[in-house]
Amino acid sequence: MADTVTAWVEGYRRAWESNEPDDIRAIFTEDAEYRTDPWLDPWRGHDEIVSNWLERRDEPGAATFEWSPLSVTTDVAIVQGVTNYKDGRTYSNLWVIRLADDGRAREFTEWWMDQSKHS
Repeated sequence: MADTVTAWVEGYRRAWESNEPDDIRAIFTEDAEYRTDPWLDPWRGHDEIVSNWLERRDEPGAATFEWSPLSVTTDVAIVQGVTNYKDGRTYSNLWVIRLADDGRAREFTEWWMDQSKHS
């Protein structure tokens, strides 16, 4: 399962850098739910995920991302990360990824905190 999580995060980073709809679709099931905040309604399905992703996209090369798994089970992974933007912003990330049998996310929830508010 750890290899599946690593492959998924690598796919997410590929999509993050490319902003290509096919790269985004490749990491989510057709009926996936993507929550950019745990308390907001999710983006549902490929069309909504791709559309909203592209509206909020980062430009290629705008950030680096370091991560490590906190917990990995047969169908869910919790990942901790740090995103460093070239403009100086830094975010702490916590991702909850519920994976389908084929390694794509059926649910993805992200928490992010702006570290600059605490410097």
